[in-house]
Amino acid sequence: MINLQHVSKSYQIQKEQFAALKDVSLSVEKGQIFGVIGRSGAGKSTLIRTVNLLERPDVGIVSVDGVDLTALPEQELIQQRRQMGMIFQQFNLLSTRNVFDNIALPLEVAKTSKQMIKKRVSELLDFTGLGGKQHAFPHELSGGQKQRVAIARALANQPKILLSDEATSALDPETTDVILGLLKAARDEFGLTILLITHEMDVIRKICDQTCVLNQGEIVEQGETLNLFTRPQNEITKNFVYSNFHIDLPSSFKERLKPKPDEGDIPLARFTFSGANTEEPVLIELFKKFKVTSNILQANFHAVHGAPIGMCMCELFGEHSAVMQGIEFVRSQDIDVEVLGYVQQ
Repeated sequence: MINLQHVSKSYQIQKEQFAALKDVSLSVEKGQIFGVIGRSGAGKSTLIRTVNLLERPDVGIVSVDGVDLTALPEQELIQQRRQMGMIFQQFNLLSTRNVFDNIALPLEVAKTSKQMIKKRVSELLDFTGLGGKQHAFPHELSGGQKQRVAIARALANQPKILLSDEATSALDPETTDVILGLLKAARDEFGLTILLITHEMDVIRKICDQTCVLNQGEIVEQGETLNLFTRPQNEITKNFVYSNFHIDLPSSFKERLKPKPDEGDIPLARFTFSGANTEEPVLIELFKKFKVTSNILQANFHAVHGAPIGMCMCELFGEHSAVMQGIEFVRSQDIDVEVLGYVQQ
């Protein structure tokens, strides 16, 4: 549905050339919720704005539903943009228009009849839970209500694609969950494809089917969201995942951690469990089979698309050879184990 091929985009900033996107290629299938995560300045907003050509790439091809947007004349591009709704972090509602009229705006621009506008806006008020708020003005609404108005407005022209630019960043966690639930419902109800950018790993974990990690304008990792959580490869991805689980070495251990062991040193290991493995008594099995005992430093549990994922960080005590055999045994159970280093006993 959305296909970017070797897209690059640069800006001139005070006589310096700044590369916002560098040879970015990604593909979003119909009906997917595809997440793009990265730190501030990673190029996320530039990427999403190239999809509807609000930012035209310097090089590369942007295709939507099989149409090469970069090859279209302006009038045809405008028509194609009507198939793409967009929502923003700051809502972008018109303060002088009430809820009904804000939602109706894109329909008015498309010269839709008043009768059809009334019908469509009423449908969207019901869908977004804003019935009874149609005469309210933006200053009378909460942040979550404003974002629901923005979503309804983005859906007004019955788009095939919804682009979400940090749509939950200004919201509290409870309201964020409500908005994410509404986005999933919109995907299911209207058959939408959603491209969502965020710097919040919680958002990725709760809603995205596929995810790519963007850093300094480049995709450093992408794939199924569950795989990124259970087996992240890039250091940036690992930092996002581990911070979401609040799993990090205490500073007292970081100061003493060594990459290779001396005699008597204890390995520190991070275990990642997923699916049915979260119910396995692995640490007990390590003791039973290998006489390896463990000291849990940190542990946490989340769900990704309904699949349970657990993570814990442990010191492992025992004969070095037995510990290494134990780690290999755990890995053979399809549980990811990463030895972080060694500390003196």
